[in-house]
Amino acid sequence: MDRINRAEEQIAHLTRMVEDLSEVVVSQTREIERLSRRVGLLMEREAERQLDDGTIPLADQRPPHW
Repeated sequence: MDRINRAEEQIAHLTRMVEDLSEVVVSQTREIERLSRRVGLLMEREAERQLDDGTIPLADQRPPHW
């Protein structure tokens, strides 16, 4: 009977741990999506700024060693 109780406690502990980790993954996924959108907007803004300056966009420039 003691073995069954220990097994049930361990299952309850592992179940709670899985639920906690799932919440962390969901939170991190939302944060990554938010940051990805912000990086995309910043890249668009910088590309527009470079076009307004009349310079070649940084992404289209060759590295200095070429």
